[in-house]
Amino acid sequence: MTAVATAPAPSTPAEPLKGSKHWGLTITLGVLAIISLLVFGLGTPSGEQTTFAVARASDFFRIPMFTLPSRATAVVLSIVALLITAYAAYCVQTFRKFPWYGAVLYGVAVLGALLSWAGAGRDATNIQITGLLTGAVVLSVPLVFGSLSGLVCERSGVINIAIEGQLLAGAFTGAVIASATGNAYAGLIAAPIAGALVGAVLSLFAVKYWVNQIVVGVVLNVLVIGITNFLFGTLLRENPSLNQSMRLDTWSIPVLSKIPVVGPMLFNHTILVYLMYITVATLAIMLFRSRWGLRVRAVGEHPTAADTVGIKVNRTRVRNTILGGAIAGLGGAYFTVAAGLAFGKEMTSGAGFIALAAMILGRWRPTGALAAAVLFGFANSLKDQLGIIGSDIPSEFLAMLPYLATILAVAGFVGHARPPAAEGIPYKK
Repeated sequence: MTAVATAPAPSTPAEPLKGSKHWGLTITLGVLAIISLLVFGLGTPSGEQTTFAVARASDFFRIPMFTLPSRATAVVLSIVALLITAYAAYCVQTFRKFPWYGAVLYGVAVLGALLSWAGAGRDATNIQITGLLTGAVVLSVPLVFGSLSGLVCERSGVINIAIEGQLLAGAFTGAVIASATGNAYAGLIAAPIAGALVGAVLSLFAVKYWVNQIVVGVVLNVLVIGITNFLFGTLLRENPSLNQSMRLDTWSIPVLSKIPVVGPMLFNHTILVYLMYITVATLAIMLFRSRWGLRVRAVGEHPTAADTVGIKVNRTRVRNTILGGAIAGLGGAYFTVAAGLAFGKEMTSGAGFIALAAMILGRWRPTGALAAAVLFGFANSLKDQLGIIGSDIPSEFLAMLPYLATILAVAGFVGHARPPAAEGIPYKK
């Protein structure tokens, strides 16, 4: 009697709870669509036009610039965003999964409305679509490497909050070694070594001594910031030759780099961008199509079961944490040798924490982390584009745009993202 009476109890509220967890996405989409309609649509002066430029002079063929009525374009695109929001609400009500292409179409609609509003009446300037997309890819490089670093560590059960410190260590070491040797590629090789050293310290305290992994990550970030600031103020200022602007060569892929839009966006970069492509593809295959990936995921999900079949849990975690540090250090090279800049204090500017958000938004998958990192890189590129055309948006708001995009994306789109079950839990035999 007792079993029969209590059995229906947990199943009764299951369906409402399932739907209620998805309302954050719909609310976020709705608020942004309404803002788009009121500010970018109805807030655009009537009679103004916006000019969009697509192709470049070096492309195989020239795509002419086109001009659209600013207000009408912004209003129509905002209404499209509202319709997509209504479909997202329908998905919540019917317990359907909101398709990824719906989110892409929504983003294109809101972005088009924003650009139509920002470029209205600016006859001397135009919206550079190719430059905007190319900038998104370039600016996402450290975020992609950082998110992949966190993914490799957390898939094995170690929380990597120290991505910011690993990026900064890679940037500093890359700049110093490149300047000392006069070769930017030497700096590119040295950067992942510095990141791996930070990862080794993280693994030492997190895996061997069972220290709280979040605390260790925060301390390592502060430690690396302190060390690099000290060395910058002493060693590099006294020896400017150790902090020169060294830049990697740009490699244009024949034929592919001449394709309009796609060519400059994907096939006309430094070797670091191509290494990013290779790293994402390699991890996507290795994590889900290899024995190594199966063992890593087993260690991150159920270390006791993994140990019973002969997998060395703590050894796997140490190796992955060091590997993750090396990947993040490689991303740190973007700030110096890839961008052609000398090292500056705290020049990563919180990129490691945005990379963590990209990893979560990408649901601990390499391709998902790539897409999320490119989204945040696009926010950075959009900030630069709006500054170039002289947008009416205050510069302070433009500076916070990438971080605002991070908050909105994580708050509205994460949904039921579930981390590895044994994440952050030391394995004690």
